Amino acid sequence: MPLPEAIPAEREELVSADGIRLAYYVDRSAQGRPLLLIHSVNAAASSYEVRPLFEHYAGRRPVYSLDLPGFGHSDRSPRDYSPERYGHAIAELLGRVIGEPADVLALSLGCEFAARAALLAPERLASLALISPTGFGAKPIPTPSKFGAAARLLSLPALSQGLYDLVASRRSISYFLGLCFVGDPPEAMIDYAYATSHQPGARHAPLTFLSMRLFTPDAITALYEPLGALPVLVIADQDPFVGFERLGPFLLQHPSWRRVGLPPHRGLPQWERLEDTLLTLDQFWAS
Repeated sequence: MPLPEAIPAEREELVSADGIRLAYYVDRSAQGRPLLLIHSVNAAASSYEVRPLFEHYAGRRPVYSLDLPGFGHSDRSPRDYSPERYGHAIAELLGRVIGEPADVLALSLGCEFAARAALLAPERLASLALISPTGFGAKPIPTPSKFGAAARLLSLPALSQGLYDLVASRRSISYFLGLCFVGDPPEAMIDYAYATSHQPGARHAPLTFLSMRLFTPDAITALYEPLGALPVLVIADQDPFVGFERLGPFLLQHPSWRRVGLPPHRGLPQWERLEDTLLTLDQFWAS
């Protein structure tokens, strides 16, 4: 299917050090501290998820939105998609394109990748805003050695394509997006999700995600605790796919972190609680 732009802005490209073509949207019409937006990971992920934020801040400050490898207009070739690869992609965009400390905002599993980028290039981040971050649930993520069986099954072409066709069907996309909204998801969002999930090579990164290999075991210890004094805002209320049971105890021990709920939302407050989300973000960045 033809894939339109996820965001009404200029789209540029960067070839990463490991040869991956990275597409990103950018608006440099205003001055100020740059803002980088990172979408989540699912069968139909793209920069469209952060479109309301990009549209608001365009013209107010430099704003960027990255299509992660395997999604949107970025490279979707079959390769080893890994947390390390995603962290390096974000760090490269921060260093080679943005070139100065930026506020970074990420969604869901993208939060783990953004935290990883912050550890790779701490001088490139001024702050980190996490919406429904993964890694704080009560159930631990299995170690990579336990992903083997799922990875082998999902590497079988017929099986993997058949499974992906199920999760990327319009009915499935509508159902899962519906779980992420208190109200009804925008029809245009469903349309774009369906289009972006029906591009050549679209199955490779999502199937790696389904095999659980994109999650970092014990992300709290490996990714979040080492962020040190970096200012971090967490926006989290309810999410059908993400638990926050360990977030409260973590916050008590990390004074540079703060949490705001903004109920009711189910992981996408930038769509259903946009004004409150913008107010919360602006207050965080101003402080």
